[in-house]
Amino acid sequence: MFEFHQDLERYFNMQCWTSKEDIIPFLKQCNVPWEGKRVLELGCAEAGVLKAFVEEGSECMGIDMDSQRVENAKKLQAEAVQKGQLSFSTKNVYDIDIQKDLKGGFDIIILKDVIEHIPQQEKFIPLLKNFLNPKGVIFFGFPPWQMPFGGHQQILAHKTLSKLPWIHLLPNFIYGPLVKYFTNEESRAGMLEIKSTGISIERFESIIQKSDLQVIGRTFFFSIQFININLD
Repeated sequence: MFEFHQDLERYFNMQCWTSKEDIIPFLKQCNVPWEGKRVLELGCAEAGVLKAFVEEGSECMGIDMDSQRVENAKKLQAEAVQKGQLSFSTKNVYDIDIQKDLKGGFDIIILKDVIEHIPQQEKFIPLLKNFLNPKGVIFFGFPPWQMPFGGHQQILAHKTLSKLPWIHLLPNFIYGPLVKYFTNEESRAGMLEIKSTGISIERFESIIQKSDLQVIGRTFFFSIQFININLD
């Protein structure tokens, strides 16, 4: 596991930096206004990504089902929460009343390193349209399944497995016992989960097309992919 995963404040600051240096410039590149807009982050964790948008004057909300991480986020951004610039929910998105729980739709929805963890992506992605205001956009950033570390093995504590590229592409009957032997129960569950939910670029774009969403910008990296989409 990388050192910063265990350092809450450092990881939070890294997320904020990523938002400022990558996400906001990408939105600008796609001619998407962000200042003063309503922004929702799904799977927000400590909401470091949202901090950059709060600083730009946006009204932000983060949703994460891990209540402890949400509590951490509230402490790290207590001033923004107190001023009403930032709010949180731990509800499952399938159970949310958009008007009652979220006070309406959003101009920008962010999913950074999240979509590859979500099961039934064919059901989940079309649902996101319901959370958008007219002309709203959705930002996805995720590691495609075929990339060297698409299985998230880099977060493992095991010194060898964490540095082995493409091991997540091994057949289940090899990968399962390998992970079981070299990791603890918690890590094993996470690795097997991502094995079942990891998403390729091709399948992602197929789901987007079937969801009546339109890609308006994309950037490919060796380690991560950013894709921006909006309604037709």
